[in-house]
Amino acid sequence: MATDHIRYDVLARDALRGVLRRVLADAAEHGLPGEHHFFITFISTAEGVKLSPRLLAQYPEEMTVILQHQFWDLVVTEDRFEVGLSFGGIPERLVVPFSAIKSFFDPSVQFGLQFDPSDAMAEMPAANLPAVAAPAALPVASPSPEKEVEPAKSEGAEVVRLDRFRKK
Repeated sequence: MATDHIRYDVLARDALRGVLRRVLADAAEHGLPGEHHFFITFISTAEGVKLSPRLLAQYPEEMTVILQHQFWDLVVTEDRFEVGLSFGGIPERLVVPFSAIKSFFDPSVQFGLQFDPSDAMAEMPAANLPAVAAPAALPVASPSPEKEVEPAKSEGAEVVRLDRFRKK
């Protein structure tokens, strides 16, 4: 097989991250239109990710946040997004580089993007590689300090790949 000197895989990955950047920038500027909301899964120990020690201890490998009804101070830059959310009634500020994102899903229109976890791991320094297995349940963030959503129960939980939702 011929060597891909152009690196189409890198170009396509960066273009898809550009879609994610644009969607989040529009949400930051105008809010979420209609029923749109986002599930964003990222590697919690990737370089540039900023979480409180409490959240990092709770989700040492990866974390999924939901941007839906209420969140605050969503800021999108060329290489990351920052957002305020509430976890267990405690307001938190998260910083997530686009390179740390594993998946993005908007269930209102069944649209999802999935990034190869090795992409984010390759961009992570070896000292930051996670050594602990992922938690059984994904966190669910309610961005309102007054109104909480409990974390998903691990009993009977089902892990679903985004491919299942893609139109065939």
